[in-house]
Amino acid sequence: MASSCFPDGAAAACSGERYNFAAGPAMLPSAVLAQIREELPDWQASGLSVLEQPFTGSPFKGLMHQAEQGLRELLGIPPNYRVLFMHGGATCQFGLLPLNLLAPGQSADYLESGYWATKAIAEARRHAPLNIVASGAGHGFRATPPLEQWRLDPQAGYCHITSNETANGLQLQHFPELSVPLVADMSSDFLTRPLPIERFGLIYASAQKNLGVAGLCLLIVRDDLLKAPRAGLPSPFSYALQAEQQSRLCTPPTFALYCAALMLRWTGQQGGLKAMARASLHKSRLLYQHIDASDLYHCRQRPADRSAINACFHLHDERLLPVFLREAELAGLLNLQGHAAVGGVRASLYNAMPLAGVEHLLAFMGDFERRHG
Repeated sequence: MASSCFPDGAAAACSGERYNFAAGPAMLPSAVLAQIREELPDWQASGLSVLEQPFTGSPFKGLMHQAEQGLRELLGIPPNYRVLFMHGGATCQFGLLPLNLLAPGQSADYLESGYWATKAIAEARRHAPLNIVASGAGHGFRATPPLEQWRLDPQAGYCHITSNETANGLQLQHFPELSVPLVADMSSDFLTRPLPIERFGLIYASAQKNLGVAGLCLLIVRDDLLKAPRAGLPSPFSYALQAEQQSRLCTPPTFALYCAALMLRWTGQQGGLKAMARASLHKSRLLYQHIDASDLYHCRQRPADRSAINACFHLHDERLLPVFLREAELAGLLNLQGHAAVGGVRASLYNAMPLAGVEHLLAFMGDFERRHG
């Protein structure tokens, strides 16, 4: 690990390093930012910015095809699954899932694993009856309910899970094989590890974590779940109609799609999802080991359920939190404030976060504890 760069008790950065630990929109790789900067005024020598490209033109259709193929190769997506590039973020899908996947009056199963699962449940309940298979609320969402405690309904239209709870620092380590379609919100840990795609009926993820910038939600949906839209559902929100039109039923979020294509290429160049998983585990283990050995910091989450992507922790003396955050920012460690519903500190370790960023954070944390512990 690099030596401490906070001499004389000061928390000022010594090398100009700056690392963005925001939960989202998240940092982008420097190589991707450089390519965006270079191509933005004139994309593919067309004389037009990528912001001005018609989505019905051959160049942009080619870009969408490349993005889909890149995703299929990274995840090994079978041919009986469709890839959709939808507007908005994952929150839009909270209500669109029951409207697209359930018959009128049909119920769905939901695992209440944290802040975002609770939000998904509240929205889905506006459109369909739900069964909560298990909940971690009684323990403050400090652990994920194990599969043996789930009370599943074999007649449910689907079972919804949140693979990674960004606010609570929890992550599902394994995905069950169920008799009903498994639906997963994977916004925060999408593309951070290989996935058994065949176990899922539908996966959805906002782009602004590991796939680029805000405004795009990516869906992977099995063919048999593409049903005729309910009466009253606007056509652009129909999975079936968007699949028929190759995500071009209306103007897609073109710039976000362009950024996603760059991110998919970059992910492949780094070694793909096995390499991303190794890096995530290494970065998070370094951080959790430091926290567990500390007298100042502590992690409330059960170790087996801790997220490799969003590491959440607290200071034993919460009065020090504003000082910690202020000095961290001066040290070039940005956006470490925990979610408003949880508090504390949150370090988001998405694919673009280099190991050097975690090492810089650990050096700062060690120096801060020496001065305040």
